[in-house]
Amino acid sequence: MTTIDIDGLKSWVGRSRTIRDAIRPAHAQALIATLGRDDPPPQDGDPLPPLWHWTYFLQATPRAELGRDGHAKLGGFLPPVPLPRRMWAGGRLWFERPLRFGEQADCTSTIASVSAKEGRTGLLVFVLVRHEMVGAGGAAVVEEQDIVYREAVPSGAQPPGQPAPDDATFSRTVVPDPVLLFRYSALTFNGHRIHYDLRFCTEEEGYPGLVFHGPLTATLLADLARDHRPGQRMTQYRFRAVRPLFDTRPFRICGRDKDGAVALFAVDPDGFLAMEAHADFAPE
Repeated sequence: MTTIDIDGLKSWVGRSRTIRDAIRPAHAQALIATLGRDDPPPQDGDPLPPLWHWTYFLQATPRAELGRDGHAKLGGFLPPVPLPRRMWAGGRLWFERPLRFGEQADCTSTIASVSAKEGRTGLLVFVLVRHEMVGAGGAAVVEEQDIVYREAVPSGAQPPGQPAPDDATFSRTVVPDPVLLFRYSALTFNGHRIHYDLRFCTEEEGYPGLVFHGPLTATLLADLARDHRPGQRMTQYRFRAVRPLFDTRPFRICGRDKDGAVALFAVDPDGFLAMEAHADFAPE
């Protein structure tokens, strides 16, 4: 059993950093190509679609500072949690105004809280990171990101399945492949080997295939919602990862209108819930 100095980890609370970036249209055009969308080429002044900011404000960790799994080594900006598995479990976003192509923007990230509890698979440590994005037009996006650290689990072990809702009114099928995962990893400068290194995934992590990025699933769900609501602006979005997806079989992303908003969910090939999300909209 790993011993955690939770008080020491809590000393990271309040630590912050700011990254400045230019919202370049060319970068978004690469994401359009990666996702297989038919959007027109973005131009300066156009709004950056919701969640696409994850391909900007990237921390370029030097190769010498990476762990064997491709993540940054313990410490640095995030607290040095001595648990081997890290996942982006979910988050909440508020869109006060869109970031726009061609503008410079700052993203200030702050460690908001650190906590621990015993879970089904052992000790869990939760780190809440708050991001505030400000561009030339003022405050734009506020995001709360839930990061969970956990102990290693037996090879191939997966969380129990939860049946997905069966009341979707619109959906589409996603056919994952290694090229899609590699290109999204490249666009987000994500070195985590579970998304592109099949031997590492299967032999060392015990997964059945490459792990589909949680943020990519969240982005596909958000895109599905905004395609369903043309002429409206997303104002809030929240999502929660439930069960991992892999590149081995197609899966579905689904939605339905609910109380003026859009309820969203991803369904794995066996019919289990993989992610749930919720998007609020307002007139443009």
